[in-house]
Amino acid sequence: MPRFGLQLRHYRVMRKLKLKDLADLAGCSESLLSRIENNQLNPSLATLHRLCKALDISMANMMTPEEPGKCIVTRPGERLVVGRTSPRNSEKSEAEIFIPYADGRLLEGMVFTLLPGGTSNGRLSHQGEEVGYVLEGEFELSVEGEIHRLGAGCTFYFQSELQHEFRNPGSTITRLIWINTPPTY
Repeated sequence: MPRFGLQLRHYRVMRKLKLKDLADLAGCSESLLSRIENNQLNPSLATLHRLCKALDISMANMMTPEEPGKCIVTRPGERLVVGRTSPRNSEKSEAEIFIPYADGRLLEGMVFTLLPGGTSNGRLSHQGEEVGYVLEGEFELSVEGEIHRLGAGCTFYFQSELQHEFRNPGSTITRLIWINTPPTY
């Protein structure tokens, strides 16, 4: 599984930040940050998002770019997984990236998994467009306050600038294919 340590250290050093400085900006401990930089653990999706926001970079910048080619094929077990799904993790979500970030690439795609009770951790708004297909489970999507309850086989599309949030309101795992442009993770 790819690790974020080298990229994280690179961006921190480029911005002339000490471990403590970045930890304070991202709302995490120095020891957690040190463990991530030393590839002892991968950050949760929420922690990675806070680190990227503190460094003023997109999450896509943290992904190791692929060599450009005509066709990129990744097999199960080879794709980057961000976040983790475990009952102990308050985030309860993970994203398996199937359109990896690279300069010039317009799309980002992932298989997104939410445990029961998993959420977006608040409202989101950013540039772009988003589309999704619910593979299994229940998915609740709120766009500009309008709530949509979706099940397997349902699709959605919206402009990313609109305030949006989501959650798994069900008692089983929710999995969906989620594609957005431009890359934001």
